[in-house]
Amino acid sequence: MKVYQTNEIKNIALIGNSRSGKTTLAEAMLFKGGVIDRRGDTESHNTVSDYNRIEHENEISVFPTLLYTLYNNKKINFIDNPGADDFIGGAVASMFTADCGVMLVNAVNGVEVGTEIQNRFAVNNNFPYFLAVNFLDHDNANWDKTLELLKERLGSKVIAAQYPLSTGSSFDSIIDVISMKMYKYSNGKEEAMDIPAGEMDKALEMQSELIEKAAEGDEKLMELFFENDTLTQEEMQKGIRSGLAANGISPIFCISAKKDIGISRLLDFISESVPSPNEMPAITDTEGNEVKCDVSGKPSIFVFKTSVEEHVGEINFFKVISGEITEGIDLLNQNTGSKERLSQLFVCAGKNRTKVGKLVAGDLGATVKLKNTKTNNTLTTGSMEFPPIKYPEPKFRTAIRTLSEGDEEKLGEALVRMSKEDPTITYEYSKELKQILVFGQGEYHMNILKWHLDNIYKVATEFIAPRIPYRETITKVAQADYRHKKQSGGAGQFGEVHMIIEPFIEGAPDPAMFKINGKELKISIRDKEEINLSWGGKLIYHNCIVGGSIDSRFMPAILKGIMEKIEEGPLTGSYARDIKVYVYDGKMHPVDSNEISFRLAGRNAFRTAFKNAGPKIMEPIYNVEVFVPSDRMGDVMSDLQGRRAIVQGMSSEGGFEKLMAKVPLAEMSKYSTSLSSITGGRAMYTMSFSEYSQVPPDVQDKLLKEYEAEQEEE
Repeated sequence: MKVYQTNEIKNIALIGNSRSGKTTLAEAMLFKGGVIDRRGDTESHNTVSDYNRIEHENEISVFPTLLYTLYNNKKINFIDNPGADDFIGGAVASMFTADCGVMLVNAVNGVEVGTEIQNRFAVNNNFPYFLAVNFLDHDNANWDKTLELLKERLGSKVIAAQYPLSTGSSFDSIIDVISMKMYKYSNGKEEAMDIPAGEMDKALEMQSELIEKAAEGDEKLMELFFENDTLTQEEMQKGIRSGLAANGISPIFCISAKKDIGISRLLDFISESVPSPNEMPAITDTEGNEVKCDVSGKPSIFVFKTSVEEHVGEINFFKVISGEITEGIDLLNQNTGSKERLSQLFVCAGKNRTKVGKLVAGDLGATVKLKNTKTNNTLTTGSMEFPPIKYPEPKFRTAIRTLSEGDEEKLGEALVRMSKEDPTITYEYSKELKQILVFGQGEYHMNILKWHLDNIYKVATEFIAPRIPYRETITKVAQADYRHKKQSGGAGQFGEVHMIIEPFIEGAPDPAMFKINGKELKISIRDKEEINLSWGGKLIYHNCIVGGSIDSRFMPAILKGIMEKIEEGPLTGSYARDIKVYVYDGKMHPVDSNEISFRLAGRNAFRTAFKNAGPKIMEPIYNVEVFVPSDRMGDVMSDLQGRRAIVQGMSSEGGFEKLMAKVPLAEMSKYSTSLSSITGGRAMYTMSFSEYSQVPPDVQDKLLKEYEAEQEEE
């Protein structure tokens, strides 16, 4: 295979709602470019793109797949992405990697939730794309309605570059207003013809709109447009190319991927009008320096995907950001400091990989058997490092455990590998909750993870309800003392501790006097230690001992006992926070006192004081933003209010109504499934941690009873 230069390369991401025909379009493009000699189809499970068993069983794309085709002496790299929101990570990574996207739209269903969701991510990532309206051969296809919705939902940059002469079973001809030709298709063959006289006025009107839009992003073209009231085809294509690079225009094309209608013209547009990598804005490294896509630059690559395959191991997919990469080159991983040798280079058409000797700036490829490299890593001979792909925050949280003792290590290894393949799957062992927590984009996402654990990694597991990371604190002053005394022959154990606790309030002064049970107690602070707790909040520990009632060498032991109880709060076993402790008196024995005695005395005195200090349980509150069609707003709001949500406001954004609320984490269990059910899959949401807030009294009573029952069982 020849080495394609940067200006001969196009990088495309196929995006859009599930079942909009992305994988079928990929097959058509591969076939047109001669990369495959026979087209597969999704029903027969023999497509180049969806080649994993899980994708065959679910009949849906799960992983993004790198492919390429050759057309008009250009190499067109494209990434076929899943359309389901649960697998949005693939589309986000592709938007980071590719230079332009093709948004597939189903002409039967029009603008679907996946279209709107992926458009939102494209807008947030400033990712340019054009559109291909598919399934125009379907009896229920509605071009006019789809065009109207696209303009309404996706914004003013959307404009038609083609329209169908007819739809349904008679769909075989497209009017193209760029070339001002009609293209007729029969048995996979394309014939360019003059536009029928009856269609000329409509075509000219649409061409005029397209020319005006193409001229908007270029001052010289705008001047030509004002002078001549039109642009030549070459000038129009130049305007579209610069408009795409600046994300100012999104032309619409007409296709039937299954019947091979419009595919050649779509590939013509990609090869002629989509910007090459060196025509796109330069990438900025983490130091703020622009790195041009130039073959003369230092060799550098960015890994945008890692997969694990049986008999092969890890495969790293990368984009050459600058310079040229040759087989056997040594690069330094800027993220890990490891030296890596790229012993083999491949270009990829799904699981079919062709070995090559060199790839230049802008190209996409793959390599194997790297020692310490994964997604989001930069490898280079220089010192530059590229910013990581920003994946969406997780929206679904569950706990997982093995069904067989001793399988914990196997589960850990499987989660590491799955997280490498899909960075939107994250996990952690929570020491606080004593659970392995797994995070993802939705319940379906987690079910796919479970399928891999069962079928690929052979680890029997089950999902269980995740515990909530509550916090415990106090609301008033309390005093307690505790004597630990134990005698069992020989030296015994003895330690007595008197303490006062009060809530920590930032900036509040330390008092010199407390009123306890009607009596005033004066204290004198000798020493103060401020501890920032790793889970948030503070513990302020005061040594107020006078007269030597407790030797200073035992004060650390008392603090250790207090910390033990703070790490396992007296109410529910959750972490405690924001407490001031004053140890002001006690007793010791010249023989029997030791560190363990004062540790236990401090622990129990703190526990008693805590329970008398107006203890309260605090729960994590999350900021939740729900993007919902206006006709479902009432249902969504009612559901949130049933989840103890406090609505913060509403606004309109990108064709959605945006509902902002603060919701307790305890009420967000399986919210993604519920929201999908309420809105017919038309809504999406994001959530991020906000604060801890006191639980209502009835919830606190319930939590206390549940914890007491657990303690009794244990």
